[in-house]
Amino acid sequence: MDFLNFLNVPLILFLTIGLPLWLLFHYITKWKQMKQAGAGDGQTVVNRKELLRLREIAVSLDERLESLETILEADAQAGDKNETP
Repeated sequence: MDFLNFLNVPLILFLTIGLPLWLLFHYITKWKQMKQAGAGDGQTVVNRKELLRLREIAVSLDERLESLETILEADAQAGDKNETP
């Protein structure tokens, strides 16, 4: 039980002093990196390779969506034909 009481003080100090300072300095360095990269307010810095990768994913997802729509339309038309007397 003494060991747990021993950990309470450092834990409370870390949560009240260490963690807020750590977060503050982390975001200060991120803001400085964004300023150096030329990003304005509300903009993010993404390298070109990442943008190209995301574009490829978007194109493939669009193709998948179009094929699903085609399948669903064909299925709906087949269902309509089966329902008419």
